[in-house]
Amino acid sequence: MTLRLAAFLAAAAAAALPAQQPDRVRTALAQLQSENAATLELQSSICEIPAPPFGEGRRAAEFKRRLEEAGLRDVRVDSIGNVIGEWPGTSADQTAVVLSAHLDTVFPESTDVRVRREGGRLLGPGIQDDCRGLAALIMVARVLGRNQLRAPRSILFVGTVGEEGAGNLRGVRYFFESGDYRRRVHAFISVDHVGLKLTRNSVGSHRYRVTFSGPGGHSYNAFGMPNPVHAAGRALARIAEIQVPADPKATFSAGVVRGGTTVNSIAASAGFDIDLRSVSPGALNALDAAFRAAVHQALEDERRRWPSSTVPLEVSIDTIGIRPAGAQPLSAPIVQAALATARQLGFNPEDSDASTDANIPMSLGVPALAIGHGGRGEGEHTLGEWYEDGERGWLGPQWVLLLAITLAGLQPR
Repeated sequence: MTLRLAAFLAAAAAAALPAQQPDRVRTALAQLQSENAATLELQSSICEIPAPPFGEGRRAAEFKRRLEEAGLRDVRVDSIGNVIGEWPGTSADQTAVVLSAHLDTVFPESTDVRVRREGGRLLGPGIQDDCRGLAALIMVARVLGRNQLRAPRSILFVGTVGEEGAGNLRGVRYFFESGDYRRRVHAFISVDHVGLKLTRNSVGSHRYRVTFSGPGGHSYNAFGMPNPVHAAGRALARIAEIQVPADPKATFSAGVVRGGTTVNSIAASAGFDIDLRSVSPGALNALDAAFRAAVHQALEDERRRWPSSTVPLEVSIDTIGIRPAGAQPLSAPIVQAALATARQLGFNPEDSDASTDANIPMSLGVPALAIGHGGRGEGEHTLGEWYEDGERGWLGPQWVLLLAITLAGLQPR
């Protein structure tokens, strides 16, 4: 972070915002509350457009249309599929605050994405993750345009592709790798949590596909050779015994197991996909090393089990996703700005660790965090996912607006 940016954010965070907000800021905040039903309608309508992994195009087109209607400038879809629109700043400084929400879901194309209402709840795949975030961004763009809220710095609205699972943050990675965006971004906010959470610790993850392979054979006639399924089992058993620290938290999980063709065959290949996570880069790297040692020890154990066999057994560890871990200290100016604006709205955000689009800018040294979009819900990443606005769901979009204009340097007039 540059000294200039640190000084600016510190001043913004320390400002007595209630007395200094222009009348139109208060009007915009009031509109986000009074038009809460419109936010929910956006949330539902966007969610009924499928956005499976690597298939976000239709939802991206609708998000683009909505940002254009809100009055953003130069709304476009980049070459990887991200939607980007700009609310220009008033100064010659080309730096910008980024508001980001992700377009994709974890669900395949065939998923029924119709949204149902049960009382005050909205039920549907992705309804909170991250249809709520997309709706919040559109509503914030609307009130900025309607009230002509201008700040010295621009505000970029970004709908990213590939945030979930195998997408491996491909949208936000591309955003920072292409053009001049990395140079322009002074603060990055990912809107990607149910509730009013503040994520200043980004959970990193290493994801691998482990495959043991050999020639295979008949379960009876070829008995006595190393068995890839057994080797995979040995590896999983060893991994299950890895001791991880509670602080900093580190976790591991084998989420997919595969292999074999018939019950009466020695499989030619078998393996599993594994997810390793931690908020600490050091703890994550230590866990990675322990995982690899367990896999290679399992290979040797299975080979030694059949000393008379000359049949080969090999193992491969292929990377299927790397997300960097990172953290912003409580004293970081961007964190203090988020806390100050939350207090201005009358709440204290819940501290949370998560993996979001903010992982990438944070790993690059760009001030970044993730915040909640209001309401409450459960069932994230399941077909039973639901969202309920509660008594003050509108606080989420209000927080997004107030934090964005504060970081963008809006001054009283």
